[in-house]
Amino acid sequence: MIICNILYITLAVIFALGFAFFQYLYKAKGKAGNAYIFFILRFLSIFTLLLLLINPKIRSTAFEIEKPDLLIAIDNSQSIAQLRKADTLRNFVRQLLSNEEIRERFKVREFSFGKELSAEGDLDFNEPQTNIFSALDNLNNIYKNNNAALVLISDGNQSIGRDFGYFKASANISLFPVVVGDTTRYSDLNLAALNVNRYAFLNNRFPVEAIINYSGEEPVNTNFEIRSGENILFSKSLSFSAEENSAIINTTLPASRLGVLSYKAEVAPSENEKNQLNNSENFAVEVIDERTKVLILSATPHPDLGALKKAIETNEQRQAEIKYLKDEELEIQDFQLVIMYQPNNSFKPVFEKIKENNQNYFVITGTQTEWDFLNNVQDNFKKDAAFQEQEIFAVMNPGFSNFQFEDIGFEDFPPLLDRFGTVETSNSAEPLLFQRIEGVETGEPLLAISEGTSSKSGFLLGENIWKWRAQSYLENQNFEAFDNFFGKIIQNLSSRARRDRLRIDYESFYYGNSQIIVSAQYFDENYQFDANARLNIAISKRNSDESLQAPLLLRNNYYEVDLGNLEPGEYEFTLRVENSAISETGSFTVVDYNVEQQFASANLEKLKFLADNNESRLYFSNSAEKLIQDLLSDKRFTPVQKSHEKTVPLVDWYYLLFLLVFFLAGEWFYRKYTGLI
Repeated sequence: MIICNILYITLAVIFALGFAFFQYLYKAKGKAGNAYIFFILRFLSIFTLLLLLINPKIRSTAFEIEKPDLLIAIDNSQSIAQLRKADTLRNFVRQLLSNEEIRERFKVREFSFGKELSAEGDLDFNEPQTNIFSALDNLNNIYKNNNAALVLISDGNQSIGRDFGYFKASANISLFPVVVGDTTRYSDLNLAALNVNRYAFLNNRFPVEAIINYSGEEPVNTNFEIRSGENILFSKSLSFSAEENSAIINTTLPASRLGVLSYKAEVAPSENEKNQLNNSENFAVEVIDERTKVLILSATPHPDLGALKKAIETNEQRQAEIKYLKDEELEIQDFQLVIMYQPNNSFKPVFEKIKENNQNYFVITGTQTEWDFLNNVQDNFKKDAAFQEQEIFAVMNPGFSNFQFEDIGFEDFPPLLDRFGTVETSNSAEPLLFQRIEGVETGEPLLAISEGTSSKSGFLLGENIWKWRAQSYLENQNFEAFDNFFGKIIQNLSSRARRDRLRIDYESFYYGNSQIIVSAQYFDENYQFDANARLNIAISKRNSDESLQAPLLLRNNYYEVDLGNLEPGEYEFTLRVENSAISETGSFTVVDYNVEQQFASANLEKLKFLADNNESRLYFSNSAEKLIQDLLSDKRFTPVQKSHEKTVPLVDWYYLLFLLVFFLAGEWFYRKYTGLI
C-alpha cells in the first residue's frame, strides 16, 4: 500500500471520529451509554464510506507447486494383439500409473492412439491402422509450452503417416520410447508391397507389381502366385538368401469382364515361418468400358475428316467412323458422339434422330454450310452469315472451366475458313476459343461446348482444322499436343453423365479395415446446392440379413457419412432425400485385407533410431522400474514453486458495502428503539 493511501486513510479516521464526536458526544447530556453506541455506529459508517471512496489496492501473494506433465502415449492398434503383447503392455502401464512417487512428482496424463490420438484410456487393441508420427506430433503441439516427459509405448509398426523415426520433440519435452513385442528377428517371407491400378479397361491387360522381402540367414526357395478364385493366373519360382533378400515381380493380367475383379497374391511360406499372415494379400481392380464410338458425318469429302479420325483414334479406347449422307445405313444410336461436318439441309433427318435419342453431337461449319438450315434446326448458336468468306484466327479462353486444357499455340495456328457474320450463342454455351479477325479480337466464340439437361453439344466455326494438326506437328515433331487437346473435347462431349439433382461420390471397392466414406451433393430445382436437405443411406450386405441405416452429415458444400469398418463382402445401398421422391442406388465391395496383421515382430531399429534422434534411450517392456527410476532422478522434472501476486481494488470487496448498510441500518433501528425517531 502506497504512502498516499495511508495518509488518506489516516485523514478518513480523523474525519470520521470528529464527525461522530461533534454529532453525539460534544455537549451531550444524559444517556451517555446510548451516545457512545451512536458514536461508534456513526464512526464506522462514515469511515467505511470514506474507505470505499479512497479505494486503496490490496496486494496478495499465493504460492503453488507446479508439477511437470507425464504424457503416456499407448499404441492401441491390432498389431499389439497380433504380436500377443496386449497383457504385457497393460502391465507396463499399470506399473507406471500405480507408482506413488510418479503420481506425486508428475501430473500423469494417459492417451491411446491408432490412426488418431485419443484421450480415452480404454485399451481394446482394435485400431485398424497405426500413425505413430501423428500421435507424437499432436502431443508435442498441445504441450509444447509445458515441461513434460513423453513416454511412447509401442511395437514401432506404423501402417500410415510420415516416418516417425525422424520426429523431433520440442526443447521442453523429453521423449522416452518403450518397445513392446518380440524383438527377435525370425526367418520371414513378406509380401511387402503390391502396386496395382484401381481401374483397368475391358479387354486390356493391367500391370501388377509385387515386392517380396526376406529376412533370414538360410537360403530358401518359394513360389509366388496370383489367383482368381481357384484359377492360377500367374506363378513364378523365387530363391532368397541373406544377400539376395528382395525381389520385384512385374506381370500383367487380363481384364476380361466388367465389374470389380478380386485376386489374391501369395508367397508360399518357408518351413517353421512364424508369421504367415504377411505372405498373402487380397486386391481388386475395377474393369470399366470406356470404348467410345464416334461418327464423323459429312455430305462431301474433305481433308478435315481424316485429320479428325486420326486425332480421335490416337486413344486406343476410341473408334471413329467416317460416313457420308449417301450411305444407306446410318445407325447413329450406336455412337456416343456424332460429329456433323458442314451440315446442310440433307442433315435434317440426322438432327431429328439426335433429338429423339438425346444424343451428344458436335458441329463443324465451313464455307459449304447452309446457315439458314442450321440456324433453324438447333438453338445453341446462330450466325447471320453472308456469302463472303472470312479467315478466323483462334484466341484461347483462360476462363474456360468445364475441363483443363493447355495452350498448344492456338494464336500461331493457321486461320480457319468460314462465312463472314455475327455469332450469337445460348447462355449454356461456354467458349474454349474466341475469334480474332484481321487482328481484332471480337469476343465471339470460335469453339464452344454447351451442356443441356439431357445432352451435350459443341461447335467449331471454321474448316481446315487439318492445318492445325499439321502445324502442331511442325512445332513439336509429333501430333501429341493437338491430339490430346481434341481428345479432351471428344471425352467431354461423349460423356453421358446427366446433371442430376442428387450426385453420389464413392469407390467401387474398399480394402478391409479402411474408412468407407460415401459423400453426396443435393441440388434444388434451380440446381443450387441445398444445405437444408436431409439425406439418409440404407446399406445391406448381399446374401445376408445384415443392414445399416445412417444419416449423412453436412460438410461445407456436400453431405458425408462414414460407414466405419465393414466386414468383407458385397454391399448394396440406397440413398434417399427425406420428403422427396429423389433417390439413388449403388453398390461396392469390401476386400479382405488387414495391414496390422502383416508384422512378425516389433520394429526395434525404428524405435532405436527415434530414441537416438531425440537424445534419449530405448526401454523395453520388462524395464518399467528402470524407466521409473530415470524419470524420478531426472532433474529436468523437478516440481517448481511459483508465486502469483494479485492486486484487488478495495471497491471490489462487495462485503464492505454490506457492512456500510449494516452500520447505517443498525443506527436507524437503535434510534427507533430509543424513541429518537
